[in-house]
Amino acid sequence: MAIDSQTTTTTTTATTTATATTTATATATATATATATATAAPVAERLSGRAKLVLFVLCAAQFMVALDFSVLNVALPVLGKDLGLSRSALQWAVTAFALPSGGFLLLFGRIADLYGRKKLFLTGLALFGVASLLATLAWGPASFLAGRALQGLGAAVIVPTGMSLLTTTFPEGPLRDKALGISGTLLSLGFTIGMVLGGVMTDTLGWRSTMGLLAVTAVIVLALAPGLLPESRTPDRPRLDVPGAVTVTGGLLALIYSLSTAAQRGFGGADVWGTLLAGLALLAAFAVVESKSPAPLVSLPMLKRPTVAWGNVGGLVTFSMMSTVVFVLTLYLQETLELSPFRTGLVFGVQGVASAFAGSYAPKVIGRFGARRTLTGSLLGQGLFTAALLAVGTGSGALLATVAVSVASMFHLGAIISYGLTVTSGVPDGEQGLATGLVTTTQQVGLTIGIPLLGVLATTQASLFGGVRTVLAIDAALVVAAAVLVGAGLGGGRTRKA
Repeated sequence: MAIDSQTTTTTTTATTTATATTTATATATATATATATATAAPVAERLSGRAKLVLFVLCAAQFMVALDFSVLNVALPVLGKDLGLSRSALQWAVTAFALPSGGFLLLFGRIADLYGRKKLFLTGLALFGVASLLATLAWGPASFLAGRALQGLGAAVIVPTGMSLLTTTFPEGPLRDKALGISGTLLSLGFTIGMVLGGVMTDTLGWRSTMGLLAVTAVIVLALAPGLLPESRTPDRPRLDVPGAVTVTGGLLALIYSLSTAAQRGFGGADVWGTLLAGLALLAAFAVVESKSPAPLVSLPMLKRPTVAWGNVGGLVTFSMMSTVVFVLTLYLQETLELSPFRTGLVFGVQGVASAFAGSYAPKVIGRFGARRTLTGSLLGQGLFTAALLAVGTGSGALLATVAVSVASMFHLGAIISYGLTVTSGVPDGEQGLATGLVTTTQQVGLTIGIPLLGVLATTQASLFGGVRTVLAIDAALVVAAAVLVGAGLGGGRTRKA
């Protein structure tokens, strides 16, 4: 069925959009407060030449991971024919990356805290480069999917270690704000560039060139990083919480697998329910283990902080619901308005450019109103703009209206930025890997659960357009409800400290 292939392409698009915008945002958040302190410390805000090089290396690595989500999107149909992947199996080009990249984030973030962030960061870069080369040279479905899985594992190392290196290299305050703002602005372009570049490269050089680009980028960053990045770890080195690592990693892997499979086949399969229940049971066991561990992987007192708990709730909602909107809009654009995948990519490319502009203004809003109020207000804005998409029809002006509302909706990019700042501000350097691991895990889980839980409604109703409207209505209602709950949980505080 046409919808099956669209589901695959759409899932990648949704994951891509949210990740690039998301990772970008989780980082950019802090820039807001820089605006408030600009006049107080003009000299301290300046980045030295070496600091700029360090920032370039860290941003390039994060940008590379964000690019990986989008650059393959347009190439999927061609790739499937070349490697002999069926429409249903093509979904694994997405899932093979999502499983390890989401499942191992917390583990690697904590290992980096204990044994050295730079060392693990370089290891992740090397693994990502080798995996990209394997995907480039893939001689069949198994070798390609193995490359994608190893890319996901490398990403699970790069993302939390890169973020924690950034937050520990640049002290909290104007310098970190500026560094995070630059990082966020660059990362927000990852989706846009990936979608457009992926289409051009696939048409001119073939789909393998998209994976080759990632391999070359990894080599360049790996060559520059050792001489620039400082090593950092926690002063003391407690034992790694192995039971906690096993239960949380197993639980996340099972959860992501079940929901990713449900997005492809629905919730009817025994394997879907079996892995879903196993994942929930393992996560429940993880909570018990952590409450008794002398050196827990996740500090339960940290999770009890309102800023950490409610900040992550806000991030989970904004990512899951944003990816769902991208999913159903891709179906709507390609099935209802009959746009080609490449033209659909350009539509989201326009949205990506808008997100870059919004990202430059969102920090100023955060600087004026505080991260907590910005998170609440941005969630509310996200819900209202999603509701506005219900007015989009099927007539001649539908495409222009969709683009206009989608671009305007980028105003709520502050939700992604402010949630990252809310969660990580005030966290000691020794726990930055854990905090950023929580931020990125929330991002990955959010990107995974939204489409299976709501997106299936769009593809199972008799009328696709009717299904899209149903999903948009539910999505908008959930985001508005979350805004109310998060606002009540966080209160109206403006302080940076968690």
